[in-house]
Amino acid sequence: MENKINVRRLALDLLCESERAGKYSPIALDNAIKKYRPDPADRALLTALVMGVTEKRILLDYYINKMATVSPSKIEARVRGALRIGLYQLMFMDRIPSHAAVNESVSLVPRRISGFVNALLRRYLREGDRIALPRREDGVLRYLSVKYSFPEELCGRFCEIFGEEKAESVLASFGDGGRLTLRVNNLKISRETLVEKIREGGVEAEPTKYSPDGLRLSSSASPRELYGFEDGAFFVQDEASQICVRALGAEAGMTVIDVCSAPGSKSFGAALTMEGKGRILSFDLHENKLSLIRDSAKRLGIEIVETAARDGRDFDPTLAEIADRVICDVPCSGYGVMGKKPEIRYKPTTESAALPEIQYAILENACRYLKRGGSLIYSTCTLLPEENQLNVKRFLDAHPEFVPEPFSVGELNAENGMLTLTPDSHGTDGFFVAKLKKN
Repeated sequence: MENKINVRRLALDLLCESERAGKYSPIALDNAIKKYRPDPADRALLTALVMGVTEKRILLDYYINKMATVSPSKIEARVRGALRIGLYQLMFMDRIPSHAAVNESVSLVPRRISGFVNALLRRYLREGDRIALPRREDGVLRYLSVKYSFPEELCGRFCEIFGEEKAESVLASFGDGGRLTLRVNNLKISRETLVEKIREGGVEAEPTKYSPDGLRLSSSASPRELYGFEDGAFFVQDEASQICVRALGAEAGMTVIDVCSAPGSKSFGAALTMEGKGRILSFDLHENKLSLIRDSAKRLGIEIVETAARDGRDFDPTLAEIADRVICDVPCSGYGVMGKKPEIRYKPTTESAALPEIQYAILENACRYLKRGGSLIYSTCTLLPEENQLNVKRFLDAHPEFVPEPFSVGELNAENGMLTLTPDSHGTDGFFVAKLKKN
């Protein structure tokens, strides 16, 4: 049974708790939706507020600090949270009347402070379009940080990697929100038919540009509400991940090992390109994630996926050189999926300093499962070179029996066996794919 709830108050509770505890907003949000079971309209508003305020927090705080009549440090955390929610609605949610956004935000704070919240939000309505953002010429990192709502440290890192112009383009593209992308189960339905059926249900859909198996939705519809979900007509998978699976080149009858498989989309994609014939061993460190893979495989009608809990760094001698293909989609910093997971932008880059060693250890282990003449995919959903190109170079230097293997997917050509996808250039998640062949 769906319930009516005070959406803005619940959003404030979730945002304050997430910031205080350093928890990811999506986890708290999913738990709240399961607990309170809001109706579809309330669920959509709750999701928009929690994810939107998380994404735009630096920009919102810039305006709050500019307009506050007290020192910014004196604004209590919950009051600042209410101001962020109010400002976000005024700045980014056109369908909510201004008076409703102001009044509902004022109701979230104690009476003693309600006048302050009311005055600041109404000041934004009067003067917001005249408040200037930092100028690029006064400091590019400050400019990028406030305009696109990313910490200066991360802006600096992207500038080092891409140069200022490309860095700004990439940061701006993460604000596009990351539309839902589906991978068609072509054992059950064609892409053309699924596009037609989803459109008949009132949701706009179009074929993906590069992947021959995907379609992209124009709205943030829930996958479970779309045509064909229960029948296993599709699963959720970004186009970048679909490109990665296509690059693998799995064929019917092969043995594939996916060493870090959760949530399973690459295993499922490989199974479909193999026409449901062969064997796929899907491993993950966490046993609880494997049950989700098994449930999804059952929904999709995929019978060739076998699961087991394994640490990707630990060698299993019974699997030595048995695989025609290996998928090594390693744990990463996630700095390529910030459009879908905006909270990742607030992680200090120092938190990911240990990841390249872990990734390399997994790659070193996984390569031992590959037959001679077989191919291995190394992939991440980050844009940091120390997790991508530098790890691959280190591996190739240590393993002369492996060479980069060129690949093509749609219009994309990776002549040197490596491909970096960026959201501004490709409309996908930020993603890295390397294909390596064992001679």
